[in-house]
Amino acid sequence: MIILNETIIIDETINAEWLNWMKTVHIPAVMATGHFNSYKILTVLSSPNEGITYCVQYTADGIDQYNAYNEKHSTNLKNKHFKQFENKFVQFESIMQLID
Repeated sequence: MIILNETIIIDETINAEWLNWMKTVHIPAVMATGHFNSYKILTVLSSPNEGITYCVQYTADGIDQYNAYNEKHSTNLKNKHFKQFENKFVQFESIMQLID
C-alpha cells in the first residue's frame, strides 16, 4: 500500500474556510480521479510551526496508482489549491509505503 501524505500548515485566520473547502471540493476531486481508495484528515498536535498543521493522507493499492495520479492530475489539483488560498499556507508531500 502507498500513502500520499500532504502536510499543510495554514494561517489560523482561514482554518474553517480551508477545512470546509478541503472536505467539499479538494478531497472529493482527488478521490474522483479513481487512483486512491481512501483518505484521512489529521491535525498535528505537536507541531513546532506557527499556524495549524494538518496531514491529509490518501491510500493507493500500489505505486502505479500513485504515479498515474501524479502524472495526470496532481499539478492541476495543486494549482487550484494554491490559487484558492494563495500565500495562506505551506505544503509538502511525502510518499510512504506500508510495511507489513
